[in-house]
Amino acid sequence: MNYHQYFPVDVINGPGTRATLFVSGCVHQCRGCYNQSTWNPCHGHEFDLQMQDQVLRDLKDTRIKRRGLSLSGGDPLFPANLTAILALVKRVKTECPEKDIWLWSGYRLDELSDAQKAVIAYVDVLVDGKFEQALADPSLQFKGSSNQVIHCLT
Repeated sequence: MNYHQYFPVDVINGPGTRATLFVSGCVHQCRGCYNQSTWNPCHGHEFDLQMQDQVLRDLKDTRIKRRGLSLSGGDPLFPANLTAILALVKRVKTECPEKDIWLWSGYRLDELSDAQKAVIAYVDVLVDGKFEQALADPSLQFKGSSNQVIHCLT
């Protein structure tokens, strides 16, 4: 898996102070997407064990307390991303059980594959659904268009 960008401190993508990973790879290619540069799964940087370790170090850092991890993109549930994302969310829940995980995906909860559901089993909040430009509303919190749904899974 590749990632496009990583913010060790973020206050935009989810509640509280968070670490946020924007992965590469998305099949949805929603019209009006503000992250079109993340669509190509080959763009960005390799998400290797060293980067996974960095995310965990940041989540454990007591100097800047983070509420949790946000996963966006691209699409974390893009099939080529599932192995790496599953390893990351398992590790976060094992080593930082007090941290929440938010995940944004163009896939809807009711259409997930078994492999995608395996990832979601470790996620606290899923924001699902494709971005629909005709339903875009900048006043919405944590989602871009009114068709998207925020699922509190835990």
